[in-house]
Amino acid sequence: MAGKARNIVIGSMGVAGLMALFAVLDMALQFPFGAQMTLDIMFLLAAGLVIYMGIDCLKDAK
Repeated sequence: MAGKARNIVIGSMGVAGLMALFAVLDMALQFPFGAQMTLDIMFLLAAGLVIYMGIDCLKDAK
């Protein structure tokens, strides 16, 4: 069961990384979200929080 939980955490970190990448691309190229700066900042903060919590969770699981 622990392996399944670890995979879920790693998967959520991957999705958060993609979300952060898309937010940075949107700030630089005005694509894919239409260059809404507030939305991009919120996406980056949310992605950073999910990645931080995932790393902390993986450290606690060891």
